[in-house]
Amino acid sequence: MVYSCAYFETTDEELDTAQERKLDYLCRKLRLRPGERLLDMGCGWGGLVIYAAQRYGVEALGITLSQNQAMLANERIAQAGLQDRCRVEVRDYRELNDTKGFDKLVSVGMFEHVGESRLPLYFRHAWQLLRPGGIFLNHGIAQRATPRPKGPTFFGRYVFPDGELVPVSTTLRFAEEAAFEVRDVESLREHYTLTLRHWARRLELHRDQASRAVDETTYRIWRLFLHGSAYFFTLGSLNIYQVLLVKPDAGRSGLPLTRRDWYR
Repeated sequence: MVYSCAYFETTDEELDTAQERKLDYLCRKLRLRPGERLLDMGCGWGGLVIYAAQRYGVEALGITLSQNQAMLANERIAQAGLQDRCRVEVRDYRELNDTKGFDKLVSVGMFEHVGESRLPLYFRHAWQLLRPGGIFLNHGIAQRATPRPKGPTFFGRYVFPDGELVPVSTTLRFAEEAAFEVRDVESLREHYTLTLRHWARRLELHRDQASRAVDETTYRIWRLFLHGSAYFFTLGSLNIYQVLLVKPDAGRSGLPLTRRDWYR
């Protein structure tokens, strides 16, 4: 139930292992410390907030627009005994105004659904939610900076009708205009190719189970979407970037001189 790109060490690694490594990599990039306040914007089923609270001792809040996601995430939080340090709410990020502020922000796989016209607001609000010296890690898909197709696309019509991909240069420009300092940009393109191939294989192996939940047309759309996406990530038409942004505190970033701790 982690619907975003995994982080592989080898091409033959199992998906579950790579997804857990991704969660840990996000926490290391954020340099989470016990007692810090973490906000996950678009937290999905709660995997990252649970992992961060459990393994890194943070106070984690996840927000989502899905009632089903919030219900399941909070059930999992209760099962893990983390109610005192972790919770998920149904909330639009634009309506979140926390006077205490957060030490760290993260957004994984939600950014693609914001829309280019709303990205200035997205980054300005993230800036306002962060305390001085805070870090924002934005993990999202980008398209190559070439002319966009005219008219509806297969993905836009059948899979993500409200999604909108922008080049990473556009993302960085809006982040800087909101006063963020860009500290690191990493492409995980090959990792998403591997992730999509795992998803497609799992879907095909469980075709009978999927067909009991949806009709044949829906199954075929998603099978084509997964294989097609893997192709476009392999080709380089699509990419995925982790962008690390800092809200400087009187010019101080608070970051170490090297990335050594990310790759321990």
